[in-house]
Amino acid sequence: MNTPSPVIEMRAITKSFPGVKALKGVSFAAYPGEVHALAGENGAGKSTLMKILSGVYRLDDGAVVVGGEERHFTHPLEAIRAGIAVIYQEFSLLPERTVAQNIFLGREPTRFGLVDHRAMNREARRVLSLFGSAHRIEADTVVADLDVASQQLVEIAKAVSLDVRVIVMDEPTAALNETECEVLFSLVDTLKKRDVAIIYITHRMREITRLADRVTVLKDGETAVSFDEVPEPDAIVRAMVGRDIGDFYAAPATPQEIGDIVLSVRHGGNDRLRNISFDLRAGEVVGIAGLQGAERVALAKAIFGISPFTEGEVMLAGKSARFNHPRDAIRAGIGLLPGDRKAEGLVLMQSVTDNGMLTARALSALAGRADATAFATTEEMDGLLQDLDVRAGSFSQEIKALSGGNQQKAIVARWLALAPRLLIFIEPTRGIDVNAKAGIYHLMRDLARKGTAIMMISSDLPEVLGAADRILVMRGGELVAAFPRGVSEADVMLAATGEEAVAA
Repeated sequence: MNTPSPVIEMRAITKSFPGVKALKGVSFAAYPGEVHALAGENGAGKSTLMKILSGVYRLDDGAVVVGGEERHFTHPLEAIRAGIAVIYQEFSLLPERTVAQNIFLGREPTRFGLVDHRAMNREARRVLSLFGSAHRIEADTVVADLDVASQQLVEIAKAVSLDVRVIVMDEPTAALNETECEVLFSLVDTLKKRDVAIIYITHRMREITRLADRVTVLKDGETAVSFDEVPEPDAIVRAMVGRDIGDFYAAPATPQEIGDIVLSVRHGGNDRLRNISFDLRAGEVVGIAGLQGAERVALAKAIFGISPFTEGEVMLAGKSARFNHPRDAIRAGIGLLPGDRKAEGLVLMQSVTDNGMLTARALSALAGRADATAFATTEEMDGLLQDLDVRAGSFSQEIKALSGGNQQKAIVARWLALAPRLLIFIEPTRGIDVNAKAGIYHLMRDLARKGTAIMMISSDLPEVLGAADRILVMRGGELVAAFPRGVSEADVMLAATGEEAVAA
């Protein structure tokens, strides 16, 4: 058999920015019908390499070869016309337009000089049918009415509709639950059969082992290693960060480290939750698992007073409590780290220190004080940021310049200034690299060992199993199961899907 020629080749690519050499002679190739995983920590050069391939950046040296011909892209449209599409982590959808309008934006079918909406919807339905019936999205739905996972699938549908030869997927499952991930994986298998080359960027090792045919690891702007066959996850992690994957999760709490009940809910409910009963103890990390629609985030919002419980009883340290507003929960010592840091947790144009002081300043204002010194001075906040090893050139710089992991730690510092009893983490490691994930897991464990109760809601089931002391499983707005650490992934999924009755 003849060895197929690569669809794209990137030969000895070099790229510099002021003061930084982002890529140092990186070579990369993708072949028809293969998934080539591109791994590496944040800052390793993955995004820069793909932006050169897609025409966003111009290379300083080297060559990009498409179909055997050297190309010099000066605009992303040129890369698309050459058969290269990129699905970025940051969505590029127009929220007030329909799914079909977003998929065919700028290339709408016309009839007699007008947009042919019927043809556009018909073609959009054809593309969306590739996802199967497991996640049905209607072509005429307005994008603003879709959840984040569905919006991610629309982004993927846009790329598929271009009928390209190469698709770059940058962390495509960051917003997807287990079931939706399987929908995506099936689509990847379908695209492979059509001889599409897929460059798959992810921090999730099991996705690499599930999908990839080859793996290239970048580190500090250079190729650390290329694997022609997918190795064990440990080998990939060592190439990325220089340590074994077994060191990622902190040791679980010992019985002596788990203290008194901090929060107790009995028969709690509202318009999205039913008959919720559980306890959270000082010193433990409790993971909340479940599929999309299980209402895990609704549980966090009820505890935090965003969408309060309207039924049942909430006890805080043994005393009856009611949180009708987030300020009630904050004053009681409860903090929440949202799943979407940039949209819900940060003021990107403000400094790292100012972001750390946001909640303290808000509480001071509500109490009629002019500053936050009753809670923490700026010097104390900078000390907290240093203690949490927040990496920044200066804490006075805008927080948007920090990596995702450092942004997350800055939000933790915000709550530590208020000495919380309970911290709720929603998707704590979404969009951050493997090494930063390990830092967040150890940070949660350190907080627990100091007596804070930690609730962790995550769509990444291995993360829940690896980081939590107990796992609560939700389905349809109810708690349906409780498991100790060490439970199998299969047992949790059986409870989450309702395939087997499990007593909570």
